[in-house]
Amino acid sequence: MTIFRALNQFINQTLMKNKIVITLFLGFLISTSHAQKMNIAKLDSLFQILETKDKFMGSIAVSKNGILVYSKSIGMDDIESNKKASNFSKYRVGSISKMFTSALIFKAIEEKKLSLKQTIETFFPNIENANKITISNLLNHRSGIYNFTNAPEYMNYNTQPKSEKEMVEIIAKGKSIFEPNSKADYSNSNYVLLSYILEKIYKKSFKTILNDKIVKPLGLKNTYLGGKINIQNNESNSYSFSEKWIKETETDMSIPMGAGAVVSNPQDLTLFIQKLFANALITKNSLKQMTTLQENYGMGIFQYPFYDKKSFGHTGGIDEFRSTLSYFPEDKLAVALTSNGKTYDNNDIIIAALSAYYNKPFTIPTFKTIALKSEDLDPYLGEYSDAGFPMKITITKENTKLFAQATGQSAFPLEPTEKDSFEFIMAGIKLEFKPNEKQMILKQGGGKFALTKK
Repeated sequence: MTIFRALNQFINQTLMKNKIVITLFLGFLISTSHAQKMNIAKLDSLFQILETKDKFMGSIAVSKNGILVYSKSIGMDDIESNKKASNFSKYRVGSISKMFTSALIFKAIEEKKLSLKQTIETFFPNIENANKITISNLLNHRSGIYNFTNAPEYMNYNTQPKSEKEMVEIIAKGKSIFEPNSKADYSNSNYVLLSYILEKIYKKSFKTILNDKIVKPLGLKNTYLGGKINIQNNESNSYSFSEKWIKETETDMSIPMGAGAVVSNPQDLTLFIQKLFANALITKNSLKQMTTLQENYGMGIFQYPFYDKKSFGHTGGIDEFRSTLSYFPEDKLAVALTSNGKTYDNNDIIIAALSAYYNKPFTIPTFKTIALKSEDLDPYLGEYSDAGFPMKITITKENTKLFAQATGQSAFPLEPTEKDSFEFIMAGIKLEFKPNEKQMILKQGGGKFALTKK
């Protein structure tokens, strides 16, 4: 989603400067609590209203010590054929694929086929700084290699198959954006290259390597390198929402490879991460290296807080699929969420699931809106800004609908929730107007900003 991307970055930077940790689970450091019996009834109520209001399509799984304690699937795998989601539904999990690829690289290191300090010029001599970039740099995004999915032309070819030669040429064309190991910056290019390295050293396809070294040993039933979506195989299509659900195009999986081409489901994902942390895939020493953070980057993994708890995992997004996988080592708790369509923030669902498990309060949305006349919106119209805010927000209306537009972004609709209050639920944006004071309070991702009307 491009809406408010710059705003999200600004909010995150502001909060980090204030030493407030706001990440995937929006955790806050408070007193330790021990897990009580999971509040399944309340969590069921959340999914019931999400399904009734058609706000989310997807699946969730929560497991403790490798034992499933909660699972739910709602919505549709395929709207066109009226195929409902089930626990057998499979989803493209996007960048969660990087955890699988990282584990495979560490297995190769353990087998003495690679080393973390090894540079990549023998594999990719045409990549800028290849004689300086190490396997380690690729794993923790310190290579400096430009992220090819950021290029404007990416959307012109992402549905077409690409060979290794073509992809390496595309990546090499992007050049370096910083000196290797001088800092960290997320790049899908790193993990596409890692996929090809694995193929070269094993002389097998990435699909076969994944199957032989992770899928089969762990007994994963619904995990593999994806291809064209096959509804008959319980694979889901993905959908965006604009007045109605609209089927999205499919990225050709020859492009993301180990950066984002894995297909799986929440139950398999929770089993995978539980086995990863039980050293059933890689050694304790390898796992320690994988989970060691440098500038908040692990090697194919990140750390996320929930209250005083800490978890490791990854999120993913490809086409309109969105996914989250996380593991709390202290409690041996794994949670995975996959979606193929949403207008409700997946992060809020994860927070609810963890709150239900750890006996924390959480609110079930009602999605109630209030009816307003066109003239009721007039006091809110105008341009809002602040010297300490990176962009201006313009509020306009069309008939009885209010719209907000940030500088350089597309306009998006606002739903009235109560007097002087509006929301854009898909992005977690809340706007509270104070017409008499010519002020608008913007809330998103834990950030709160007061803007003044021009």
